Amino acid sequence: MNLISVIVPCYNEEEAIPYFYEEIQKTAQKMEDVDFEFIFVNDGSKDNTVSIVKEYANKDERVKYLSFSRNFGKEAAIYAGLQNCRGDYAVLMDADLQDPPYLLPEMYEAIVDDGYDSVATRRVTRKGEPPIRSLFARLFYKIINKISDADIVDGARDYRLMTRQMVDAILSMSEYNRFSKGIFGWIGFNTKWIEFENVERVAGETKWSFWKLFKYSLEGITAFSIVPLQLASVIGVLLSLIAFIFIIIIVVRTIMFGDPVSGWPSTMCVIILLGGLQLLAIGVLGQYLSKTYLETKKRPIYILKDDNIHEK
Repeated sequence: MNLISVIVPCYNEEEAIPYFYEEIQKTAQKMEDVDFEFIFVNDGSKDNTVSIVKEYANKDERVKYLSFSRNFGKEAAIYAGLQNCRGDYAVLMDADLQDPPYLLPEMYEAIVDDGYDSVATRRVTRKGEPPIRSLFARLFYKIINKISDADIVDGARDYRLMTRQMVDAILSMSEYNRFSKGIFGWIGFNTKWIEFENVERVAGETKWSFWKLFKYSLEGITAFSIVPLQLASVIGVLLSLIAFIFIIIIVVRTIMFGDPVSGWPSTMCVIILLGGLQLLAIGVLGQYLSKTYLETKKRPIYILKDDNIHEK
């Protein structure tokens, strides 16, 4: 039988894991023609997440776990799960049940019967989210799809079932600065999208604050687009042209009407404006330079502290 690897990144999910394990068990029982392995990736949790997972592992041989030495982030957890899974297919799911397990049979049928390489999910509503957060999320998807080659669907979740070929393609992109939603779109493959209503967390609190999501969006933009660099160059050229035109106007006016006294407020406004734009351009350059710096270090994406997958 085919083997499906269920990869579950976990960070302080002790309250949600029992609910998730119960629901994924029900789904696995319905899919009698498929074998499962459940890989819980403990991303440096500070609660009892890893202890709970170990208890399940002692009772259920299908339960595997990878425990990081510290918090490396969800992207690292996704990569670790994909790198260590054995399945013919792999599916990414959150432990909070915002990725409904009941969709998995439909996703599997779409790959096996309809020939898709992956089946991904997207939320059609953002019910329960703060309005400001939803607004900025939609704005982000519009911007990144216009300025990059990656196909990122609005409302897309990380919840997707993939063939082994697609998993291997993702793993071949071993970059340190990872943005999975962009990687999924960039590598291509034939993907079917399944829509569902937004589901509230079953337990616990979200680990994604507005500031973390903002930084994550910057990661995505800088990882899959050089438009910010091009924009900084265009602004520089435009300002140079405007400055050159002003110089000509000042020279002509001085020759024809004498040397007028320049206003101090207007001078300061121009200086502050130009200084701010210069700092903005330097900041954009710094973002890309920092990514290059981190990539050249060749540091590991994650460090394992404990697991039950590799032979001891």
